Amino acid sequence: MNVKLLFGLAIALASPISALIATPASAADNIANRYLKASEPYSKATCPVKPDGISNFVYFSRDREAIQGHPLLTNARFSGAQIMYSWRNLEPSEGQYDFSDIKADVDYLAQHGKKLFIQLQDASFSPEYKPVPNYLLTDKFDGGVTGQYTDDGKLEGWVAKRWNDAVQARFESLLLALGKEFDGRIEGINLQETAIGVTAKSDHSFSATRYIEGIKANMQALKTAFPKSTTMIYANFMPDEWLPWDDKGYLRGIYDFGNQIGVGLGAPDLMVTRKNQLNHALAMMHENSFTVPLGIAVQDGNYIGETGTEKVVKKRKNLVPMLHAFAADFLKVNYMFWVNQQPYFEEDVLPCFAE
Repeated sequence: MNVKLLFGLAIALASPISALIATPASAADNIANRYLKASEPYSKATCPVKPDGISNFVYFSRDREAIQGHPLLTNARFSGAQIMYSWRNLEPSEGQYDFSDIKADVDYLAQHGKKLFIQLQDASFSPEYKPVPNYLLTDKFDGGVTGQYTDDGKLEGWVAKRWNDAVQARFESLLLALGKEFDGRIEGINLQETAIGVTAKSDHSFSATRYIEGIKANMQALKTAFPKSTTMIYANFMPDEWLPWDDKGYLRGIYDFGNQIGVGLGAPDLMVTRKNQLNHALAMMHENSFTVPLGIAVQDGNYIGETGTEKVVKKRKNLVPMLHAFAADFLKVNYMFWVNQQPYFEEDVLPCFAE
């Protein structure tokens, strides 16, 4: 359903909406439900979305060819493209790097006055694809990757052993090489989400403590490599912790550490009515003050209030103005990454960001 452009403020308020989102009325209220209705005050937001200081990027995943001739190139409301580059492709052999795809994309976007935001891939959600170089898949690096499993034990992908010192050292070398080439030339770079389908049972080398240490080491390496460009990590969930009931300080510690060292914080999946997201990354952003940039990704399915789906709903409400208003006011983000999912991007996003 095409969106009819409406004019005026998306939301006219005398005070921030977030101030009206009440905490539980009494101790008897279920704390896990405290934000379930947080998006309701934003449901009346309309298009067009007015400029508000948020930098909007279009997310293409690994489909980098799709930026060619894309509407973002001629729309001043979009700052550029966010593209995923696999560690496997960037380092075909140990210490030998191939950044030709990134260079080509930086140059192409620059011709149109746009910037690149790199998403660095070291995890996959496909059993067929291991996103790390072949040299890591050896005993020297304890196999380099480990399987990610669903709750029912089904293999759903792979993730680099971020907690392995040897693997982390190679990842740091990659970051330093990327920074030497692109720091200051790109808008930013983000590490993939912290959520992984790994346990000590599925991989005996894994522990939550070692994982936290590895994540923090990668964050520090990222900031060292990119002192000029924006740095960010998608910190959404942490293993062996479930908020708000089982709060071991793991996710909170990542947010505190990022704010301390100057690494921005973000998350995939802007799911504004799902308790899992609301009680983890979205709560972290809403409940705390940060001096680093915050970012949120609108990913496949989010345009219809779902996640990880290619389903096409022809008769639908345009959720874009609500998603933007929620991200701007409740989360106070600096960056939004809008997935290039059709027909939603063309029919819902573009009309809301008309110039």
